[in-house]
Amino acid sequence: MVRLPLSPVDLERGQRLGALLRDARGARSILAVALDAGVSPETLRKIETGRIATPSFPTVAALAGVLGLSLDDVWRAVSAETGAAAAAQEAAPAVAPHAALVQF
Repeated sequence: MVRLPLSPVDLERGQRLGALLRDARGARSILAVALDAGVSPETLRKIETGRIATPSFPTVAALAGVLGLSLDDVWRAVSAETGAAAAAQEAAPAVAPHAALVQF
């Protein structure tokens, strides 16, 4: 399976998610929050720094639950597009995902 690169919008959304979780974690350690959510501390660290820009829904839901965030609030905070990423997404040429996988 070929995984397509993330768009600038996806990357920015991941950074916003990481910042939201980091702010909600406050003074709690990464280890404590990760263990309470059932994820590895390294996974939480990567999400908070934006290195995992698109974590799975169960991971986000578990972290939100541990941090006392509603999924509605997480979605609102993460899905609010900013100008730079939205402009980059609009300026990018539209390419069908399967176009690069055509075999002759």
